[in-house]
Amino acid sequence: MNSKPSVIVAIDGTAASGKGTLAKRLAAHFKYAYLDSGSLYRAIGVAVLRKGGQPTTEADAVAAAKTLDISQFSPEDLRTEAAGVAASQVAAIPAVRAAILQYQRDFAHHPSGGQAGAVLDGRDIGTVVCPDAQAKIFVSASLDVRVQRRIRELRGKGELVIEARVRADLEARDVRDSSRAVAPMKPAEDAWQFDTSALNADEVFDLAKKFVADRIAKTAV
Repeated sequence: MNSKPSVIVAIDGTAASGKGTLAKRLAAHFKYAYLDSGSLYRAIGVAVLRKGGQPTTEADAVAAAKTLDISQFSPEDLRTEAAGVAASQVAAIPAVRAAILQYQRDFAHHPSGGQAGAVLDGRDIGTVVCPDAQAKIFVSASLDVRVQRRIRELRGKGELVIEARVRADLEARDVRDSSRAVAPMKPAEDAWQFDTSALNADEVFDLAKKFVADRIAKTAV
């Protein structure tokens, strides 16, 4: 195992702001491990639904979190709108967050495969999971832009999309994520707040890549 402390890149932000795409590209560029923390919550939410439970019921959600096996879910299982809504609901439960917090921290500080660093994206990576991250980015975009991005994503999967429903879902998720009692979504004090509304994916990546490289250079021992 590499004895040198791993580099941690924390990327937080609102739903459909582009943080997941950005995190994957940064991880590939810097050859770091990547964890989509949202996939953990999505998997918990889907697990609850599969068992006929309610994602808002603490007992159902915590039981799913404590027995979670992420390998039992395909990417398609986790990228549906239902999975996204369930993820936001279970993530608002403090006991669920506590159940997977150590997993996230272990991943960040001890990346698998001998990588020198890790990129994690979510809602509270820079504030709660890895407040010691060397580079923190908070990605946002206007609601109108995020609605259109989510519609394109869903239509690309062949799903029937109603714009008003997508907008209402994103608005509700923003409220849940930012107002929950434990680990609410908010930028870390030392995070770079990055509005991607007027930028395409390549422009976002180029700017973020430079920011992360600069932060790594400044914190290198």
